[in-house]
Formats: sequence, structure tokens, C-alpha cells
Amino acid sequence: MDDPSLADARERDAADPLSEVRDRFFLPDDLYMDGNSLGLLSADAEAALDRVVEEWRALAIRGWTDADPEWFSYGERLGARVAPLVGAREEEVVVANSTTVNIHTLVGTFYDPSRGSKIVVDALDFPTDHYAIRAQLRSRGVDPEDALRVVESRDGRTVAREDVLDAIDDDVGMVFLPSVLYRSGQLFDIEAITEAAHDAGALAGFDLAHSVGVVPHSLSEVGVDFAVWCHYKYLNAGPGALAGLYVNERHFGVTPHLAGWWGNDKETQFDMAMTYDPAPHAGAFQVGTVPVLAAAPLDGALDVLDDAGGVEVAREKSLALTDYLVDLVDARLPECEIGTPRAHEERGGHVAVEHPEADRVSEALRDRGVVVDYRPPNVVRVCPAPLYTRFEDVWRVIDRLETVLDERLYEDYSVGGGVT
Repeated sequence: MDDPSLADARERDAADPLSEVRDRFFLPDDLYMDGNSLGLLSADAEAALDRVVEEWRALAIRGWTDADPEWFSYGERLGARVAPLVGAREEEVVVANSTTVNIHTLVGTFYDPSRGSKIVVDALDFPTDHYAIRAQLRSRGVDPEDALRVVESRDGRTVAREDVLDAIDDDVGMVFLPSVLYRSGQLFDIEAITEAAHDAGALAGFDLAHSVGVVPHSLSEVGVDFAVWCHYKYLNAGPGALAGLYVNERHFGVTPHLAGWWGNDKETQFDMAMTYDPAPHAGAFQVGTVPVLAAAPLDGALDVLDDAGGVEVAREKSLALTDYLVDLVDARLPECEIGTPRAHEERGGHVAVEHPEADRVSEALRDRGVVVDYRPPNVVRVCPAPLYTRFEDVWRVIDRLETVLDERLYEDYSVGGGVT
């Protein structure tokens, strides 16, 4: 395509139905392209947190029952709000724990060697997923080297759909994969993987951390067995925000591997019985008391997404932004490659811009007001989060990246970060 002009970017912004949503965020002076790691604070999220702080001040312990909304069922209520984003029934979702804790409890609950001893994972996954799965296997006296079936990458960027499907056979009891690869942004085919797992008699679980809030899902319709995710990326709920999990209703009634009192049936929780009485829905997978201050910002953040029209509208804007970014790289940066699949059905919400000096390039960009991140060995991750990023922002990012490369400004930096 022809080199797009700044005027063209501004015309795109003028036609953007989400342009006013941007005004609800506290925007840094920098060009912020790291929303796939930590989303920005909105006035709505701040107000929700302030409300809970004031309730704590005014009500103290009575906040558990008298706050508005009351704190006692905070995780279940937020789960019901998040459920449409993942295509689940309200009772199948709860906001609880951290992503890693949720992997521990769900894999620990559903791994059954009698179903099949192997767990299918992939070689490009985010490390914490493997840490947790390996720990759960060791706790059962199972050697992870024997039980994990790792689907390798052919190109170091992506994992081929057919390789995943070929790895699923009668020896497999569980498949646990990401929805989106954190380096390249490849979007997996959840429906096909789930169908293959079920055909083999296995369960299908997914880590949706890099897709919730920017990619619509249909977990219940597809029949996914369980899933986990965080809320601090595209959902902008803040650093360390409470995570989320989904359990298909056909699994209700199982005793969680990490049983805790907050997962007890609310009707009997304060009976204080020594025998665990799990909640009859996904709420059973809560472990400890809901950290209300870590949960509250999600309430306000969800208001922003709802007012924007929901995850489908966010997805449409995200694809337009990443298409534009890819086109600009193709047109202006011949020394760079795109490591993210170009097909919409295979792309998440961020773009991997590859360059041999990606580490030093990322540092040079940060010093020039562009916030991105680096992933070894050669990826500059660029994320134009749809709720607050303009097309003009994308244009300016590529313009500064072009300057860094053309003038070799990255040579002023050492490998590993910092100026030489």
C-alpha cells in the first residue's frame, strides 16, 4: 500500500465510534502500546475503588452485608458480569484468586490419569502455566517429563493447528493451551481443539489471559471444560487485579483441589462446619476471602467496556488497528518482519514486530516516548489497545520506530537494557 499519511490516520479516528471512550482513561504523555501487559486506569475503575474505600471507612465490617453492592458475593457478582465476555453462563464464571492459582486448582481438580495420563501443552506457552502444571503433576507423584506432551513450534513463532490436533490421542486426559500466544499473538482455534479433546475422551482447558476483553469467546457453546484468565490487560482492572475462571456446568459438584472456605456454599458458609460444602457452581473454586480492594476496579472497568458496546465492538476496533499497524510496517520498515499471523481468525490483540536488535530498539523507543515491551529473541510487542488507542497513535509509533532504525539510534544502548 502507499505510505499512509497522518491525515489519513486522523480521518480514521474521526470515524471511530470508540473515540469518546478514550476520554474516560487517564492517558500518559507517552504513546502507550503495552496494554497487553497492563491496561490503563479509567475514571470508572478509580471511582469503583474509591467507593469501596469509602465503604470500608464508613461501614467497616458491615460492608460485607451493607455495602452497595455488598462484599460477600463480590466474586460471584463480578463473574456474572464477565461471563458474556467469554460466552459463558453466569454461574459458570467467578472472579477469584490469581491466574496461576486458578491453573493450580483447575488442573489439580480435573487431572485424572485414569482418563489419560498425558497433558497436551505447547512449547511457546507463558511459563507460569507450565510451572503450575508441572507442580500439580509432581504432587501426584507423576514425572512431568513423562506426562507432558509438548507441541513444538515449526517456526519459533506459532504452533500449527494440525500439530496440536495430531498430539491429541487416547493417551491424553487433558489439553491445556493458551488462547493467544504471548509472544507472537497467534490466536488458537479453541473450538477445533476442544472437539478433538472430547473425541479422544480428554478435557479441554485454556488460558485466556491474552484474549479476554479483546477477543469474543463462546466457551459454553463450544463445550470448553475450564478456563482461566486475568483482568489487568485488555480489561484494565489494575495491577494484580483479581483473576477469573470458568467451569462448565457439567462439572458442578466436584470438590476443588484447593478447597477453601470462600468456595463454600454461601448458604452454609457461616455454619463453620469442618466438612467442606462446595458451592453448587463455579464459585466453589474460590479459595480465600475475596480481596475486595483488588476486585473493585474491575467493576468500573467493565462499565467502560459495556458502554463501548461490548467485546465484539472492541474486537472490530482491535483488528482495524492491528491491520493498520501491519500495513505501516510493511510499507515503511523493510528491515522488520511481522511475526503475528495476518489472518483475523488467527490473530489476537497485539502485533509482534521482529528485528534482530529488538532488545535495544525497545529501549530506544521507550526513551523517545513509546512504551512497548521486548520478548526474546527478536520481538518488539506492540499493542494498540482498542478502548484508548487512536490510529494517529499507531502512525506516530511507526514514525518513531522508523527514525530509530534509519538513524541506528538503538546502537546507543546495550543488550539487556540501558544506555551504553
